[in-house]
Parts: sequence; structure tokens; C-alpha cells
Amino acid sequence: MDSDMDYERPNVETIKCVVVGDNAVGKTRLICARACNATLTQYQLLATHVPTVWAIDQYRVCQEVLERSRDVVDDVSVSLRLWDTFGDHHKDRRFAYGRSDVVVLCFSIANPNSLHHVKTMWYPEIKHFCPRAPVILVGCQLDLRYADLEAVNRARRPLARPIKPNEILPPEKGREVAKELGIPYYETSVVAQFGIKDVFDNAIRAALISRRHLQFWKSHLRNVQRPLLQAPFLPPKPPPPIIVVPDPPSSSEECPAHLLEDPLCADVILVLQERVRIFAHKIYLSTSSSKFYDLFLMDLSEGELGGTSGPGGAHPEDHQGHPDQHHHHHHHHHGRDFLLRAASFDVCESMDEAGDSGPAGLRASTSDGILRGNGTGYLPGRGRVLSSWSRAFVSIQEEMAEDPLTYKSRLMVVVKMDNSIQPGPFRAVLKYLYTGELDENERDLMHIAHIAELLEVFDLRMMVANILNNEAFMNQEITKAFHVRRTNRVKECLAKGTFSDVTFILDDGTISAHKPLLISSCDWMAAMFGGPFVESSTREVVFPYTSKSCMRAVLEYLYTGMFTSSPDLDDMKLIILANRLCLPHLVALTEQYTVTGLMEATQMMVDIDGDVLVFLELAQFHCAYQLADWCLHHICTNYNNVCRKFPRDMKAMSPENQEYFEKHRWPPVWYLKEEDHYQRARKEREKEDYLHLKRQPKRRWLFWNSPSSPSSSAASSSSPSSSSAVV
Repeated sequence: MDSDMDYERPNVETIKCVVVGDNAVGKTRLICARACNATLTQYQLLATHVPTVWAIDQYRVCQEVLERSRDVVDDVSVSLRLWDTFGDHHKDRRFAYGRSDVVVLCFSIANPNSLHHVKTMWYPEIKHFCPRAPVILVGCQLDLRYADLEAVNRARRPLARPIKPNEILPPEKGREVAKELGIPYYETSVVAQFGIKDVFDNAIRAALISRRHLQFWKSHLRNVQRPLLQAPFLPPKPPPPIIVVPDPPSSSEECPAHLLEDPLCADVILVLQERVRIFAHKIYLSTSSSKFYDLFLMDLSEGELGGTSGPGGAHPEDHQGHPDQHHHHHHHHHGRDFLLRAASFDVCESMDEAGDSGPAGLRASTSDGILRGNGTGYLPGRGRVLSSWSRAFVSIQEEMAEDPLTYKSRLMVVVKMDNSIQPGPFRAVLKYLYTGELDENERDLMHIAHIAELLEVFDLRMMVANILNNEAFMNQEITKAFHVRRTNRVKECLAKGTFSDVTFILDDGTISAHKPLLISSCDWMAAMFGGPFVESSTREVVFPYTSKSCMRAVLEYLYTGMFTSSPDLDDMKLIILANRLCLPHLVALTEQYTVTGLMEATQMMVDIDGDVLVFLELAQFHCAYQLADWCLHHICTNYNNVCRKFPRDMKAMSPENQEYFEKHRWPPVWYLKEEDHYQRARKEREKEDYLHLKRQPKRRWLFWNSPSSPSSSAASSSSPSSSSAVV
């Protein structure tokens, strides 16, 4: 009933608008966007196309559609009735064209054939069935002009013909056809919700102007404008690429364990039961155990110490040789105090006392904390006896030993362990000291607990207790705490050069490092120190074109797995060094840090265009592709400013980069051309309107023409109540 009332309302113009065009150009989507306010994403629009038609009876059955059909254009109340059609050429559209007030002719800007059919098929058909109806040409799917066509084609149905970049029509193509046919031209995008109101409002204007010529007595149609110009659509500014940091290498625990089995660059020999020799590394043992740390810091010079040493181990003068010694001496006493208070596990010396292998096989024992004796003694050469310093060690000595891999003799530290320490359980303890893990299926847990007691590795002893109490899940937290504690100790050793076995000679100085840590965390370093290269047997390695700040950042990353910045760090040089060492994860971390700094500088209104130009080609050359993509995005979205400030640098860019700029610059070239055309057309339209108003007579003619004075006639023409216009 409401639908019929629209036809009966006074001064309400009912407009029948027929929408035609090829299949799959977007006719139905355009109608739904106007009639139902439907919004769709690009991927919804790319779903399998099924030929559909929007039913005209929606105005009768849906109150919302009827309400949205009512509009006011140029002070004229209208009711717009949209008629959808099939795009198949063989369909008979004679009924749809009947009594149409305006025809909207659609084509797709991604389908040149649909534009060709506008001239050859659709426009002649329209003029055949409704020769007096005005026509509006509409280019649909405008969003495909700036979309990622590769992603669009991937999202389309499998058998759909892919959209090629050279098939995207520029705006001037549609405008040329519209000019040739003498009809207005508009562009729309349902995805971007652009141009929908422009199309139908101006279609209404065209219909009302046509109706005004026939129904000249309708005064409310007098102020209807001709179809307006459409401002060009500015594509949304593309968002900057997100720097994705990949997962760190997963071999952080496997490599140290492998290094224990294949002792490359070993500097310690642990002798068990006078016959078993296990090669190890100072840096791993000392950063995992305070007892080993104090052991390896002892001064082994013969005759340098006299008398007896203190209860903590070495003579007090030993601790003056290293600035960090006093701290660890205090830490050692703290561990002893803890041992006095805690219950510990010990292995029964007699097999009869051992009984079963369950928890009953562990007995609580108290440690006296302070070992009695006359202190440490000296061995010939550089060494000393340790039986009074710790129950775990017998002696320590420096001697020339054969490397197990290179078979070359070099100076190593030989540590003889207590005879109660068995090789199998001790290897499990060493694996814990290297990786922080203990296998739940270890069979000699009692002996492992005994060795942990001797070495004062309380966390390992706690892990054994958790396994025996069926609470092995708690060991994960102990492992995490182990890695945090060792990370801090490793950073301290790096800062002070403790236990270092290699020195890097850099452009601005030297820095000490540790081969075992480098080998286990970097394949490039493992190849250099483990291969047939000079660097594998020397203590000094020359690193040209590298600064101390960059090398320190790389070493901290290799030691701790974390990226640490410093004020004097050059981001680009660090990327170059990380790429040189084949560290893609560090490259990504540095890229993220660099981009964050550039974005913060932009927010502080700092000009970064020059820096971005410098970073671009360096990043591309050194495989920092994420940083290069970000630089490309910045230059493309600030293309005009960058070209104005750095014209020579932009011309000196590689052809690939220049081609990328031309393709992805924002605003795009087609928009700039359209904006220029729109401004010129708007000025011409304003000039035409001004001349049209100027040509209109100031005096309006009356139905009667009585002789009067000019003043009276002017007064009568200015009075709206005493005159009526003639069209």
C-alpha cells in the first residue's frame, strides 16, 4: 500500500531506473548497496559468481527498502525504483526497459570487453527500446584499480580467468566512451563505498530534467541541476609493512650438548678414576657452576703463594688478580651456608646400605661446609692439590695435551676428579651444566645426586628429588631459572673478558670472546674455528670493516639470544655484519629496531627521507628485505616530497626501484591526472553556469503585457506575488 501511495503523493516524483550491463560487472551489488545499504568485502565479492537479479517486488515486501528509495534531490522529493537485469546478451529485456525514466549502463574497469560492449551492444539496445530515456555510464569495481591483483586472483574461484594488470582500465578510457556517446560518466566501488550516491543522485537529476521538458508546468522541477561532476577517488594510503621477526633458532640446547660430545676447542680435561678423560670447556662449566668458576680462577703459578689458603679455597691474594673474584668468593661462602642449612643427598658407600634404588636409597646428610686440612698444595709446573679445597676435586694442573680433533698439542687445564665420581653419572651432570636439562629416564640418579652434592649444584640435586618424587614437571621452572642465571654470568664474562680464548681485532679496538659459545650458536663461527682455517689455531682474528659496538651486539646476541642496543650502535653496519655471519634472526631484530627508530623520528617531526634513501639500497644488497620493503613504502607514500628534495638520488636509483616507485607511488598517477581533469572541468562548468545566468533576462515576462513605466515594471517583476514565469 505504501508503494502505491508514492505514486499518489503530490510533488513526489517516482523514478524508474533500469540497470544494465555485461555479466559479473557488479550491477546487482551496486543496486543492493543503494537499496539495502549492503556492504561487502573484496573477498566476498570475489566468490563464485552466480547470475542474479534483484527483484523489483522488494519495494512491496520490504519496508526498509521502500524507505531507502525515498530521497530529496535538489529540493525535489523522489522515490527511486531500481530494476535489475540479467547481463546475458540473449536475454529479452524489453519488459525492463518499458516506461524507464533513466538507464544506468555498467561495465567493469577490470574487463575491457565490457566497455567495448557498451558501444557495440548496450547503447544501441537502449536507444532502440527507450530512445528518450537519458543514460548514465558507470565504471564498476573501482577498487581493483589499486588492489593487489595477485592476492585477488588467489582468492577467486579456481577456474576463473585471472585479472591481468594490463586489463585494468584507466579513468580516461571510460570518459572517452562517455564523451563519444554524449552521456555522463561516473565510477563506483561497493568495497570502498565510493560513488554509489553520486551515480543514483545524478541519474535522478537526468531523469527529472528529461521529465521537466515534458511536464513544464511543474514548478518544483525548475531548480533541478544537470548531472554534477564527480571528484576522483583517492585510494586509501597503503599501511606500512609489518616487520616480522621469525622464531629464534631452536638448537640452543642441542648445540651445547653436541659440543660436549664433539669437543671442538676444548680447554679442560676432566680425569675420572685415573683412566677416563672427558674434554670440556671452561666457559660452560664456570657459568653453570660457581665451584668451577672459583676453580678456574685459581692462580696456578708455582711459588707465588705461600702458607695455607683460606677455607674458601685459594689464598686471599688469588682473588686480587681478578676484579670479579671478591664477589664470587662471597658467593662461595653463601653456598656453603646454604649447604649447612639444607638436607642433601649422598650415596651410601656400601652396597648393603644402598638397599633398593628407590627414594629410600637416599639418606639425609649434613655437610660441614668448611673442609679441614692444610689448604692447597702445589704440583710441579703450574698446578696445585685440591683435595682439601673440595671433595669433588683432587688436583688441577696446566699441561700440554693433544687436541682430540686436530691431534695437535696445546696448553690445557687438567682437573682430576674424586675417585667416587663415576663416568656415566658425571656425563649426565655435564649435560646439565651445558644445557640445564636432566633426562627423566636416567638410571643412576643416586650417583648424579652425589656428584651434584660434591659440586654444590643444588638445582640439579633438586631436579633429582623431583624425579624421584614423580614431580618431574617442576624441573621446567628449574631449567628456565638455570638459563636466566647463566645468561647473566655469560654477559659478565663477555664484559670482563673472563675465560676468553680468542680476541677479535676490529677497526676501532679489540674485543675478547669465547670460541665454544660462538661455535654452538653460529654456524659461520663453527666453520671458521672448526675448519681448516688459520683462525682455528690462533688467538687473534682480524675482522675488517667492523666496529666494537657492532661486534659486541653480535656477541651478546650469540651468547644470550637477545638483541641489545647501545647509543653508539650503527643499525646498518650491524645488519651488514649479521648478514655476513649468516644470522637472519638477528637481521630481523635489527630491522625491527631500525624501523621503530625511524617511526619515532617521524612522530617527532624529524625528516627521515634522506636516511631512508641511504638505507634502501644497502638493505637490498645485504638481504634486509623487510627493511627494504619498509623503505620502499615510505618513499612511495612520500614520493613527491622525496623527488623534490633528492632529485639526483631518485634518478640514480636502480631501474627495478624506479619501476617499483612508478607502479606503487601514492597518490597514483591516474589519480593525479583525474584530479587535474576534475579541476579543469569544474572551472569550465563554473564558467558555463556564470554565462548561462548572465544570458538570462533580468525582466520576466507576464501573461499580460500592460503599458507601464520602467520603474513600475521593475517593481512588479521583483514582487513574487504579482508575477509568474513562463517556460
